Amino acid sequence: MATAEDDCENDLTEFCNYPIEDEVVESERRSMCSRCGRPITVCWCPYLPKERLDVKTNIYILQHPYETSRRLKTAPMLCQGLVPGKCRIFVGKKFSEHRYPEVNEILKAANTLLLYPGDDATDIQNLPLQYHTYNLVMLDGTWAQAKNIYCANKILSYPRKVQINDNPISKYVIRTQPTDSALSTLESAAVAISVLENRPDIFEILTKPLEAMCDFQMKFGAVQHQSKTYKIENGLWNKPLSKKFLKRKEQEKLKSSEQSS
Repeated sequence: MATAEDDCENDLTEFCNYPIEDEVVESERRSMCSRCGRPITVCWCPYLPKERLDVKTNIYILQHPYETSRRLKTAPMLCQGLVPGKCRIFVGKKFSEHRYPEVNEILKAANTLLLYPGDDATDIQNLPLQYHTYNLVMLDGTWAQAKNIYCANKILSYPRKVQINDNPISKYVIRTQPTDSALSTLESAAVAISVLENRPDIFEILTKPLEAMCDFQMKFGAVQHQSKTYKIENGLWNKPLSKKFLKRKEQEKLKSSEQSS
């Protein structure tokens, strides 16, 4: 029996594989782009690659349901920048084998990688490339939502875990990130693909729509955001800090002090 969550997933899949064309649909108030769903005046589609990129890596995004309602999400840019079928989105919190047999099959495959940071994650730059193609699984949502998805699905412990240590500076300047090295879903995927396929140009090509979107938003009044870490270190953070966060920062300071002595 289909659920609202299933309908949401189907709608996203259809959107991600929408053919490339310049069709414009009229809303009651203003012209909207049929590809990105944004007003024509702030449409990022002209900044997509002229031809969708045909990459070897298969991207599978497990997206938290709350992320679907965000107007400034980056996953659709990734889907629209790659050839149809190379980036697929599955919406949910729990991905049981009964409801998501395809997801579970992908997660159990030997050539599947989970992009998720942790002490047990391999720096993707140091990953021995054993396969011609890889499945790259990503968790999309806020950091807390991504962590909840990871903890709620034991199947996510199957694939090899990788992380990006040598991060470029994020271009997603209109959304507050937890740290200076945090990247959006689009940027993380672009870095991973560029490493797995030895194509350094991929990052700049795929992230042009993100740059454009941020520029549009700032022209209409959005302000540039600094990361949570930056604000804390510079006395700009005005919200209570959790005990867990304070304990981690204290451990980092202690470790840094020991290394310098």
